[in-house]
Amino acid sequence: MDKYFNISKVFAKVKEKKRIVFTVWAITAVLSAIWIFPQPRYYTAHVSLAPEMGEAKEGGGLSSIASSFGINIGGISSMDAIYPQLYPELFKSTEFMVGLMSIKVRTEDGKLNTDYYTYLTKHQKSNPLTAPFKAAAKGVKQMFSSEEESIQGNISAANLNPFRLSKKDMSLIEEVQKKITCVYNKKNDVITISVEDQNPYICAVLADSVTAHLQDFIVEYRTRKAKVDYEYYKKMTAESKHAYEKARQLYASYADANQDVTLKSFKAIEDDLENEMQLKYNMYSAMITRLETALAKVQENTPAFTVLNNSTVPTLPAGPKRVRFVLGMLIFVTFMMVFWFSKDEFRLLFRNSENKGE
Repeated sequence: MDKYFNISKVFAKVKEKKRIVFTVWAITAVLSAIWIFPQPRYYTAHVSLAPEMGEAKEGGGLSSIASSFGINIGGISSMDAIYPQLYPELFKSTEFMVGLMSIKVRTEDGKLNTDYYTYLTKHQKSNPLTAPFKAAAKGVKQMFSSEEESIQGNISAANLNPFRLSKKDMSLIEEVQKKITCVYNKKNDVITISVEDQNPYICAVLADSVTAHLQDFIVEYRTRKAKVDYEYYKKMTAESKHAYEKARQLYASYADANQDVTLKSFKAIEDDLENEMQLKYNMYSAMITRLETALAKVQENTPAFTVLNNSTVPTLPAGPKRVRFVLGMLIFVTFMMVFWFSKDEFRLLFRNSENKGE
């Protein structure tokens, strides 16, 4: 008996069983093609943008050079809680993903024009071969699920509540998180947003819309405090204006009614009213200045995004790789047949290994 694994014997056994090999190859190729070719194709679109970075507190040029190589030496710190490195984490946020559901999508011919939620729930293609399995799995889940777990999903994006989602809607959100991804490149501070979809035109439209949604989200975050201040000073300015106009009318009425009066007491009241009017005017003028400053602050805090690579309608599908799948299955069954035909050789190899170990 041979003590070592004999490859020539393996090839000889495979050659001896070549009729079985060709038959298995043919069956595998046919079954793989039947399974993979009905799978709907999908496309991928990409958008690259460079976000405005937060102001550096300290560190100077050394920290900037280190950050370009993906090294953080603690010299650069952003004033923002959400800085570019955390943008990919936003795409894992349920609240952010729910906001994407109201994005409008349409086909190139205009026959379909709806929101993303409706598009995902009612206009997605699927492999017809998997339909019976999905129906059976759904029936089993409904049989063993509680009444609370069997709550159906919403019928529109407007009804989605990120605080309380049904199991169906949560599964949809998780599916979207796989379709829409964001990657941050530490070396050049570039954000790349990738969108996967079955329709190439909708895929490109979604990539642009998701980018715009991200920009709006960051702009809203960066300007939230400034907008609150602006609204506060806007309210104070209106109240100051009203108080000034009221004081001015009171002073004007008193002055007109007592033009010919020379008594000191009347003059004193007139001076008090004039001083009160001037005080109200100074307050009103100060509020106008603060209002203009707050408005300028909103503009100052609004970040700029430079789009480096716009989305384009993909011309070639990203998957599924049908030929690769069939070849992969053929290679898999080949290895399985080789192992089965040569199981005695493998058993001998393992036995010899155990004997050497002892």
